[in-house]
Amino acid sequence: MAGLSLEFWLLLPAIDHKRQPGGGATLDRYIMVMLGGATGSLARYVLGTAIMTRLGPRFPMGTLVINVTGSFLIGLLMTLFTERLQPHANWRLVLVVGFLGGYTTFSSFEWETLSLVKDGGRWLGVLNIVGSVLLGYTAVWLGSIAAKR
Repeated sequence: MAGLSLEFWLLLPAIDHKRQPGGGATLDRYIMVMLGGATGSLARYVLGTAIMTRLGPRFPMGTLVINVTGSFLIGLLMTLFTERLQPHANWRLVLVVGFLGGYTTFSSFEWETLSLVKDGGRWLGVLNIVGSVLLGYTAVWLGSIAAKR
């Protein structure tokens, strides 16, 4: 995440999640998600453009690479954050919610499917895959039709 100063990364764990009077979260959570999201979106654009420029537009290889790498990264980070490390909550906000959310939402879908299967919901995982792909495809098709009218 080039462009962010070393001071930012060193201070990141010090930013806490205190609640404001009335129950609202302090602005730090939103800033963490925003910074990660902007960086992830930029990474998606730069990497996707580079791949498509090099390989051509016939097959969406840029999107495929981004979805697969995002899925790998969410598997890596969420496993580290939930099973091996106990980092400050802002790391999850910046890297998972923000960066990977901006980089690809496909990674969230993959993580949620893995979680369903790991928790004994194999058929729920299959349903999530089939439902997301079929309903997602149907939705993009219907959206395309709606835009043409």
